[in-house]
Amino acid sequence: MPKSGASGGRKTEGPGSPVVSVARHERTYRENLYVYPVLSRRARGISIGVNLNPDKVCNFDCIYCQVDRTTPPAVRRVDEDRLKQELIAILREAKSGALFERPEFRSIPETVRAVRDITFAGDGEPPSYPNFRGVVEDVLAIKKTAGFPDLKVILLTNATLIDRPKVKEAMRLMDRDHGEFWLKLDAGTEEYYRLVDRTTIPLAKVLANILEAARVRPVVLQSLFMRVRGEGPATGEIDAFCDRVREILAGGGAISLIQVYTVARRPAEPYVTPIPDDELDRIAARVQRRIAEVPVETFYSERLT
Repeated sequence: MPKSGASGGRKTEGPGSPVVSVARHERTYRENLYVYPVLSRRARGISIGVNLNPDKVCNFDCIYCQVDRTTPPAVRRVDEDRLKQELIAILREAKSGALFERPEFRSIPETVRAVRDITFAGDGEPPSYPNFRGVVEDVLAIKKTAGFPDLKVILLTNATLIDRPKVKEAMRLMDRDHGEFWLKLDAGTEEYYRLVDRTTIPLAKVLANILEAARVRPVVLQSLFMRVRGEGPATGEIDAFCDRVREILAGGGAISLIQVYTVARRPAEPYVTPIPDDELDRIAARVQRRIAEVPVETFYSERLT
């Protein structure tokens, strides 16, 4: 994991430093239904997404979510055989270089012309898929067969379901393959958590699951901050967030990185807007001061630098 200083990973925009837009992040690719390559600011290259929730069902209803739930889904179930074939095809394109000749990626700079990971993300909460463990096993096997044995596999999750036995089994398979777990934590107080994540699941449940997972292996915290009706999170909320992180560390959890980032694409609610760079820097710096032993990395709105 790349580390940052107290500035939270300040961007560089000097001569020769390309600024690449990441505002386009469609979860569709040609005729595919489940597997999609995207230019990712956090991967700093191409991330191959795996969507196990094409029905767009999620147990969170985040105000900043970029999933368009105003239109009906193209499919509502996962055809695992098709999913596997889609992944195989994209990995072949990546291996041959044909992926970067596609119109979607032809113009991106050399610095990001590489596949960095395969990520379980998509339109909902990946571990909610009934055969999540089986798909994880398939993905790990496919990437090796395709000639990408060291390509990391990442799970993006809100951490609400990772205490389920079958999900724990899937996570152990990923552990053996040096996988990564990026767990959502956007708030330090119940009130703010319910404002931004809009769920009936209590924050205490999320925190308990993060602690349990982090006691087994280091985890990444993905923390999105935004302006809500023109106002960013209060200083007290950032301090409460830091307190929750410190409680996880004190409880024996290991955190390898805190990602402090903001909205990069159209959110679910029009009153949600990105935090400007300087304000995001201040949040990241405050988090870094309060949690000095964990690196903090910042990702800005709508571009990759």
